[in-house]
Amino acid sequence: MTQQTATPSHRNTGRRGVRPPRSRGRRAMKIFLVVVVVLLLGAAGAGWWAYSHLNGNIDSVDLDQAIGVDNRPAKVPDSGQNILVLGSDSRAGANGELDHGDVSGSRSDTNMLVHIPEGRKKATAISIPRDTLITRPECKDAKGNTVPGAKRVMINSVIGTGGPACVVKTVEQMSGIRVDHLVKVEFAGFKELVDSLGGVNVTLDKPIKGGLNLDAGTHRLNGTDSLKFVRTRHGYGDGSDLGRIDLQQKFMIAMLTEIKNQDALGNPARLYKLADAGTKALTTDSQLGSLKGLSDFAQSMKGVDPETMETIMLPVAYDKIDKARVVVAEPQAGQLWEALRNDKTIPASAKKSPATGG
Repeated sequence: MTQQTATPSHRNTGRRGVRPPRSRGRRAMKIFLVVVVVLLLGAAGAGWWAYSHLNGNIDSVDLDQAIGVDNRPAKVPDSGQNILVLGSDSRAGANGELDHGDVSGSRSDTNMLVHIPEGRKKATAISIPRDTLITRPECKDAKGNTVPGAKRVMINSVIGTGGPACVVKTVEQMSGIRVDHLVKVEFAGFKELVDSLGGVNVTLDKPIKGGLNLDAGTHRLNGTDSLKFVRTRHGYGDGSDLGRIDLQQKFMIAMLTEIKNQDALGNPARLYKLADAGTKALTTDSQLGSLKGLSDFAQSMKGVDPETMETIMLPVAYDKIDKARVVVAEPQAGQLWEALRNDKTIPASAKKSPATGG
């Protein structure tokens, strides 16, 4: 087994072609969220000081206050639960110390609406491609300042302009679906989780070349190199997002294996350290903004089997003006949102995306 130290990366800041995600492309974020929830549940028996400290790590947003009750879709009775999951490549706080090249601001490269129907036995996740051009509504940022609406902006830019509540408002106006809960995860927390474990072993069947140089074989990666590993696109496979998705899946499974092998959930000291890192990575809606809120919600979701989750890409078509971007495809997207709003089976036609030839 070899130890590899990464060299500084040089991100290509030129225009990149659209990268429609594959159905398995959000498994990495899903597994990471599962890890965080497991740690929180395991930490529920900690002492009051530890509980209070972990509670204080979690940032939360009151969605009704930030968006305005009158500006939100009505909650449809018996329509299940809808959770917006955001993976944020923020440059604020601890994230600013990470290697982002010369890219500034904040982006949500994972935008996923998870619908859990009434009865909570099976979930459906709708992934919105990060390069989708949308109309951003007028929003209030974290300081209460008004952010004017704008047309033809990429959805991954909304979080940097108006904050996570603005992403919620945008998705609600796109879909007509009430978002019940928000979960945002930051990269810096991911890095701390890995370092709390003392590193993670990953095995490659082919090398990575570029910003992170790794030969085929097994390597133990620290938090910084792990972050580079899951963000690698150029220099692995065909250089597309499909290669990056493969690396993310490999890594998240390796991290879960590391937690199991260390019996981290049976070691109170290590469990606390992991839970501390995990909670620092989270921003949620106010209802989930505490250990109790997260634990209660996780307990209510125990009947949902992650292996049966259906993941669908929001149907999109290539933009006629900018071929490097996509736009929401109709009538497919409308059919998809209508099925979710009414807790009905999604028709096959609503799962087909012109951008992928479906």
